[in-house]
Amino acid sequence: MKMLIQSRSFGLLRYPMIEVAASLSQSTVCVSSTFFQRYAIRRYNVSAPLPSSTTFSTKKLKKNLRQPVMSVLEIGGTKICRDDVVKDDPTNNVPDSIFLKLGLQLHRRDQHPIGILKNAVYDYFNKNYSSEFTKFDNLCPIVSVKQNFDDVLVPADHVSRSYNDTYYIDAQTVLRCHTSAHQAELLRMGQTHFLVTGDVYRRDSIDSTHYPVFHQMEGFRVFTPDEWEQFGMDNTTYAATELKKCLEGLTRHLFGAVEMRWVDAYFPFTSPSFELEIYFQEKWMEVLGCGVVEQEILKKNGRVNNSAWAFGLGLERLAMVLFDIPDIRLFWSNDERFISQFSGGQLGVKFKPFSKFPPCYKDMSFWINDSFTENNLCEVVRGVAGDLAETVQLIDSFTNKKGMTSHCYRITYRSMERSLTDEEVNQLQSNVREEVQSKLNVVLR
Repeated sequence: MKMLIQSRSFGLLRYPMIEVAASLSQSTVCVSSTFFQRYAIRRYNVSAPLPSSTTFSTKKLKKNLRQPVMSVLEIGGTKICRDDVVKDDPTNNVPDSIFLKLGLQLHRRDQHPIGILKNAVYDYFNKNYSSEFTKFDNLCPIVSVKQNFDDVLVPADHVSRSYNDTYYIDAQTVLRCHTSAHQAELLRMGQTHFLVTGDVYRRDSIDSTHYPVFHQMEGFRVFTPDEWEQFGMDNTTYAATELKKCLEGLTRHLFGAVEMRWVDAYFPFTSPSFELEIYFQEKWMEVLGCGVVEQEILKKNGRVNNSAWAFGLGLERLAMVLFDIPDIRLFWSNDERFISQFSGGQLGVKFKPFSKFPPCYKDMSFWINDSFTENNLCEVVRGVAGDLAETVQLIDSFTNKKGMTSHCYRITYRSMERSLTDEEVNQLQSNVREEVQSKLNVVLR
């Protein structure tokens, strides 16, 4: 079977890619079991990521790296404190920089590219399905391992379950890797037509198209026997036909009259599975992943003798194309020169670069050990430099006669909003080297 690991569009197995609302008991949906009820809300101090809009001396730089941040968040009616997420637990690998992204919810901002794109998809479903679809966009991103993996049939030995790829709060709790994590619970609550939008979290590389926090939308629709029997079709064929018709219409709604093609794919929770590609800007581009939901999922969640389709799309990747946004870090910018360009809330506005500041390159070489992974390195770099780290790239590797392997990485530092000084870049690189050596247990060269 083909296992695709590069795109962020559908579920968590596509690596590079919810309002019953007001009446819904959000504490039931937001958290598995009674996770947060076991913790008191506490005040704390934690180092904030390096701001990118202020010029620092070395002393100011160190001071800003230790500024306190918000101690309590509220998502979907549930209060979350830092110690609920960044815990003193041997299985916890959530850094403060990720905790700080919780609750920002770019997808709920109507004048932000992510929110604009979400609303455009909502508009399509409202116009073509008479508001049949219930929309969820405020479900808590803290879910159980069962919700994130088991409920969507992710194999026990799949790489996506590893601590290298997923943010674990403890051995049984994670930051969701995909919006599919809410699928089973919504089915058990009686939902049959729904769209789930939310921020998702994955440990990942550092470059212009990857970020450890991004946004997905999942669509799900259940069919009953009378729907496919009236057309003389079997359930799978009917669901697949309706799925393709729906998504071809959505694609035309977003991109206009473009050439499309369907490609067979593999996902553990759908069969058959497909990718939809469009010919856009003189090349084929994947738009989303989808498929007919596995019967095991439906039966386990009270939908016996039903059929269903599901799709998932990565909002950042589509928004980068639709709005001509060149770097994924821009979505998190508070610079008015970025934000003001989308104040009309309209799809199709093209981003106009307001400046291009010079990059600063720093190389670092070290002997790796058996436990070294590039994702772990990127987590350390992000923890020190935040969004000032533009890329981390392996530029050289060799193994000596003793069997020791050396890697050389080039780190590109660049602010989206100002020029970096030599002093602060040198300090950042010094801090990175120190943290890499201590946290990754490598030997610097």
